[in-house]
Amino acid sequence: GGAEDTAELAGLTSVQTTAPAALPDAADLILVLGGDGTLLGMARQIAVARTDPPILAVNFGSLGFLTEITLPELFEALASVVDGSARIDERRMLRSRTTRGDTLLAERIALNDVVITKSALSGILDLSVSVGDQFVARFRADGLIIATPTGSTAYNLSAGGPIVHPQVNAIVLTPIAPHTLTNRPVVLPETSAIRIQPELGDRHAEAFASFDGQSGIKLERGDAVIVDSASRPLRMIRAASRPYFAVLREKLRWTER
Repeated sequence: GGAEDTAELAGLTSVQTTAPAALPDAADLILVLGGDGTLLGMARQIAVARTDPPILAVNFGSLGFLTEITLPELFEALASVVDGSARIDERRMLRSRTTRGDTLLAERIALNDVVITKSALSGILDLSVSVGDQFVARFRADGLIIATPTGSTAYNLSAGGPIVHPQVNAIVLTPIAPHTLTNRPVVLPETSAIRIQPELGDRHAEAFASFDGQSGIKLERGDAVIVDSASRPLRMIRAASRPYFAVLREKLRWTER
């Protein structure tokens, strides 16, 4: 299997395996070898575990915006963990609750974003949005992205949303292909509880809620999605030699002409 192959490459004579769901409660540190998708999956496992060990993510993928530590930097990063000098960032996560009347259908956690979107053949969506007890707006769009600062450089960026520094305590609300030019992204406090209700009166309208682009749920007429901050952040070990803006320039070619 994958664990045995990794152990052989590392020159280890034995290996102990643990199911991903049990890993956070069995480890003091989680080493993620892969791309951003691997990290997103493990982040959600940590969010629902009893304990929250930090993640050290090493990029084996293509982009690696979140998994910014490279393979040559791995042992230096591990040494910083051992000697206590590691830089640990706390990244806010989102909790999403999907309700149907008074029934809770699903509760999910996301590190990057919660996205309400139409199906491929569906017409445009009407999305009623409230923050707390205040009505915000009714969006006519292909969908709506609710993103953390960490997720602001993912789908949110592609949809024209702002880049938000990860130390800013905020949640970003960005419409996808809005039908009205004045429907612009909104930056909200991280204490906000955002309620999105698709108005699915048209039989051709279909809506889905997805979480970090890795899991999802189909929404029916009358369903609502409530998004707020998760109870605890994800702790990520960062490369001390690579500031945030350097990562933007390197990975996203930010400000290049």
